[in-house]
Amino acid sequence: MNHTLTDVPGIQVGHYTHLKAATGCTVIICPNATVGGVDQRGGAPGTRETDLLRPLHLVDTVSAVVLAGGSAYGLAAADGVMRYLEEHGLGYRSRAGYLVPIVPAAILFDLAIGQSNVRPDAAMGYAACEAASNAPVPQGTVGAGTGCRVGAMRGNEYATKGGIGSASVDLGEGLVVAALMAVNAVGDVVEDNGRIIAGMRETPTSSTFVSMMSMMKGLAHRVEMPAPVSAGENTVIGVVATNARLTKEEVNKVAQMAQDGLARAVRPAHTLFDGDTIFALATGEIPANVTAIGAYAAEVTAEAIRKGIRAATSLAGVRAWKD
Repeated sequence: MNHTLTDVPGIQVGHYTHLKAATGCTVIICPNATVGGVDQRGGAPGTRETDLLRPLHLVDTVSAVVLAGGSAYGLAAADGVMRYLEEHGLGYRSRAGYLVPIVPAAILFDLAIGQSNVRPDAAMGYAACEAASNAPVPQGTVGAGTGCRVGAMRGNEYATKGGIGSASVDLGEGLVVAALMAVNAVGDVVEDNGRIIAGMRETPTSSTFVSMMSMMKGLAHRVEMPAPVSAGENTVIGVVATNARLTKEEVNKVAQMAQDGLARAVRPAHTLFDGDTIFALATGEIPANVTAIGAYAAEVTAEAIRKGIRAATSLAGVRAWKD
């Protein structure tokens, strides 16, 4: 066990990181016949191929998942992933015999940090595939986590650096549940005991945080955010994966239950200004109980979010939690 998403046999993860522009993308390449699902709860999503993942639709397997910065521009990274998969003969085979890689994607807003005119594109998506492996997943200020911020409502100087985090749990006899999350939230990231480890700072030089819930109370009667506070553009996006054998309906249930982990680690979660989206993947090796898998998906999701904060390093004027 390496305690990251690649503990799930057959899953490969690759990052492309552009530190100067403070952006990047992450690709999760799936083994053949991996069943996919999704649960999208934020009010400002940016996604691709999510309808296909829901029950009652024809295709139930996915080839890869892309997480990217760059706001809606970053969805272009999936084009490069499709090209890579096609070249390697990976994808859904249509009834007429055509190969079509199925690549759902979700993006986060990182245009307000680094260089806004540099966004993940097809070339970056392809490069992330070339970097993919089953090695322990690099965490922190890498891939889709490169430009992540938490609590950026008053600008970068008050925000805390977010990032990519990953975690896994061994349920015995080879059964694994794991998560990988890119943390770019409006709300505070909190420990189980409620202690804030990332959020909006009291002052640009402070190491203490303003409680976002307290701030929301003060804004409760405001129809719009008052100046100088802006709503910001934020999200937590990620993937939970398991080697359990699950149906498409069950995989979607796992994605839904994983959102509970997001809500445990981020307060508040699923706001109008977040695009919170979690994909779920089941590679189909081991028969398993979907309720147990979903319960542990929530656990590793919360752990991955906190690990993403702890692993992040300061970048482009946004301080990491320990700086």
